[in-house]
Formats: sequence, C-alpha cells, structure tokens
Amino acid sequence: MRLIDRYLLRQLLGPVVLATLALTAVALLSQSLAGLDLIVNQRQSALVFLKVTLLYMPQLINLILPIAVFVAALVALNRLHTEQEIVVCFAGGMSRWRVISPAMRLACTIAFLALLMNIFVQPLCFRALRQELFEVRTDLAATLVREGEFTEPAPGLTVYAQSVDGQGNLRNLFIHQIKPDGGTTTYTAEKGRVGRAQGRPVLFMTNGSNQEFSGRGVLNYLTFNEYVFDLAPLANSDELIHYKPSDRYLHELFFPDLQQDWERRNRLELLAEGNARLASPLYNIAFMALALAAIIGGGFSRLGYGRRIVVIGGIAALVRLAGFLIQSACEDSAWLNIAQYAVPVLCIWGAMAAIFRQKVSRRIDITRPRAALAGAKA
Repeated sequence: MRLIDRYLLRQLLGPVVLATLALTAVALLSQSLAGLDLIVNQRQSALVFLKVTLLYMPQLINLILPIAVFVAALVALNRLHTEQEIVVCFAGGMSRWRVISPAMRLACTIAFLALLMNIFVQPLCFRALRQELFEVRTDLAATLVREGEFTEPAPGLTVYAQSVDGQGNLRNLFIHQIKPDGGTTTYTAEKGRVGRAQGRPVLFMTNGSNQEFSGRGVLNYLTFNEYVFDLAPLANSDELIHYKPSDRYLHELFFPDLQQDWERRNRLELLAEGNARLASPLYNIAFMALALAAIIGGGFSRLGYGRRIVVIGGIAALVRLAGFLIQSACEDSAWLNIAQYAVPVLCIWGAMAAIFRQKVSRRIDITRPRAALAGAKA
C-alpha cells in the first residue's frame, strides 16, 4: 500500500510544481511590466528592478498556490480516474480515505509552507522592498532631472538636462531658481553630477556660467570651471519609512503599539491582516478537497467529468472571492475575522462530504466481457 501511496503522491506532485512555476512566471511577468516605471521614469538600474520584482514573490506565490493546487490536482486526478487507476485502487481494497490521503497530505504540506511564508518570509521581503522603494523615492539624481524635460523638483526651481547617461552624468544642464526676494539665478553647465559633500547632497557642475539678477535690477555674471549647487533643501531628511500592514510581522499585527496614532486608528486593519495570514493557507487544503470532489465525488464516467469540473471550478472561484470580501469587511468589524477561517473550513467540510457520500463499488463488472465473448462465438 505504501508503494501505491508514493505513486499517487508523485502523480500529484509533478503537476502541482509545474502549475505553480507556470502561474508564478505569468504573475512575475505582469509584476515586471508594472515595475518598468523604475527604469523608465526613475532611471534605476536593472539590478534594482530585478530586486524589487523578486521581493514581491512571496505574496504572489501565496496568492497563486491555491489556484495551482486546484488546477494541477484536477489534471492529475482526471487522468488517473479516466485511465481507471483509481478504480483499480478501489477494487484492490483501498478505502476512499486511503486513496485521497496522498493528495490531502500534499495539500497540508503546501499549506504549512504557505503559513511559514506568511509569518516570516513575506514581512521580511516586504520590509526590504519598502526600504528599496524609499531609497528610489528619495533618490535626488532620479527625481531632480528627467532627460530632455523641464522639471520643477521644488517651488521656484526649474531644472533641465539634455541627456543623462547610465552613470547619472548630466549633459548640457540648465537650472533656473527664483529667490524669495524676487531675484533669479540661472546656471548653465556642460556637465553635472549628483553627489555628496560634507555629508550633504550637492550637484557638481563643470564648465558653466552663473547669471544672477537681484531684486534691485543688478545683473551679475560669472563663469566657472566647477561649481557646487546645494541640494540639501530638496532632501526631506524628516521622512521616515512607514511599514504597511503587509510589511509587519504577526506579533505587530495582533499586538500593535496603541500609543502611536496610526496604529491606534488602523487597529482593525492590522487585525484583519493578521488573521488573513493565518487563514489563507487553509485555501490550499480546501481547493485540493474541491478537486478531489470533482473527480472522486461522483460515479465513474468514460465521457469525462467536464460538467462537474466546471461546477466545482465556479465554486472554488466564489469561495476565494468570498475570502477576499470578508477580509476587506473585517477592517470595519473585528468579529468578522471568525469568518476568515470559517469559509475555507466549511469548503473543506462540504468537499469531503461530497467525496464520502458516494459509495465505493468493489465489484468488477464482468457482464460486458462475457456478452462480447458470446457475440464473437455466434
């Protein structure tokens, strides 16, 4: 029997892995398209783009896993049942629970791995992601200048650069600054580069000129080989990284610091996120049970199980949609968090009831072979 269990487990494990990889690749492609803004508008390197994309993966995988389990289980179980391998298992004396136990053990293992990702891996990756996005957002070299465009990074300040190369070097730079007293200062330079001097962000300009028009109508003009333009007023040094509920660890979600105003106002949202982290892995077990109900929950059919698969697929979609809606509703009412666990548990119960409702026939029908033999003799 253990040999049969291993065989059934292998038949399910392969499609689950392939389905997970395929759906993850599709999700990764969509996420990478959304993240192209980092390269196009923020002028970040391909390494930053790849890092940000990969840091999204734990959450994407957790969303994909139940769908991958459901699709792969349907494909594998449908093939096993159509080729009568499951029928042979029943005829050999295996109970219905013994036949589905490899699939359920696989689903429980996947659910456990998903739980570990929810509790430890996702907040760790999302904190690193938030740090990376914070550095991109506060990158003066990216926000100060856009190639071939006039930008206004601050009130009264206009910046233009004809071109920006991959190393951040600015060509044919133009800066126009309006002072509070009504005077203006215009800088032009052949080259420029954002850097730091004495711990302050600055713009190094070379081979340029400076035209200053004071409020009294006096014009001053000078040329320079190198000039340092202070960027410290543009840098928001008071800005801090704010961790969203998806970035927080489980203890921070269930036991927030109520002395902080934001956490006190968003306590229900944090609680809903924490319960969702614990409840969402159950959908892997629920979707495996639904796939088993679609194939084993009814009688054998040589014509396939297309109708049952469509019905069960619709039920799976409604169940997952209900989970998302309930999680959103829990942000307004704490007691609804019980429903986050009730939805997948009731789904598992209903699917298992459908599986065990059908009686197993252990008799092999030999009427048809005898009739065919009699016809051949005649």
